[in-house]
Amino acid sequence: MASSTLSRVTKALLAPALALGATVGLASAPASAAVWNTCDQWGQTNLNGYTLYNNIWGGGAGSQCIWANSGTNWGIWANHPNTGGIKSYPNQTKAINKSITSLGSLSSSYNVSVPSSGAYNTSYDIWDTDHDYEIMLWVNKTGPVGPIGSSQGSVSLGGHSWNVFKGTNGSNEVFSFIRTSNSSSGTVNILSILKWIKDTKKWMGNETIGDVQFGYEVTSSSGGLNFTTNNLTVNSS
Repeated sequence: MASSTLSRVTKALLAPALALGATVGLASAPASAAVWNTCDQWGQTNLNGYTLYNNIWGGGAGSQCIWANSGTNWGIWANHPNTGGIKSYPNQTKAINKSITSLGSLSSSYNVSVPSSGAYNTSYDIWDTDHDYEIMLWVNKTGPVGPIGSSQGSVSLGGHSWNVFKGTNGSNEVFSFIRTSNSSSGTVNILSILKWIKDTKKWMGNETIGDVQFGYEVTSSSGGLNFTTNNLTVNSS
């Protein structure tokens, strides 16, 4: 049995209890399974300078549990029905709280293990402090999922090639960068993307970047699927 997640046997035994709002311990799993875990809809904790958040926010959601060995090594088991609409965005958050022009660097390295079925994307979600702008960086996606807005062409930035979309969700503007091919590991120069949005496209001004989030935007994972963040770090200066 893997030491980092609930075993399939354990999950089967606990399945009836995995309703939203329930909190299930790892009593039947090895003591080394995780330093923290919860199945609570809004469960969160702080580890090693990062906030981990289960964040089951969408309508028609099923069961989801999050675990963490550290602030940079964590994952989820999710069993969301095969219906449309985003069910959750479990994520890891690093607070930045610096304006774009005051940042000397802002980058992140990711390494994930994700399922080959279901409908989801693995993405960064970057916010200004006023929540006027949302910048999403999709590093992989599976199933019938797509970004908000209309196509703005393609660009190579931050060490990757992206298809770019621009739109609004009714509350804020959304700029989505969808990697042209799926990736399970890499490094992203986030600051170069922010400067391109600000200086080249002039879609926003010198915003103060609040949070850099990274996680899994899950639409469906029927039967129960594992999503593992083997390592995710965010660095800024």
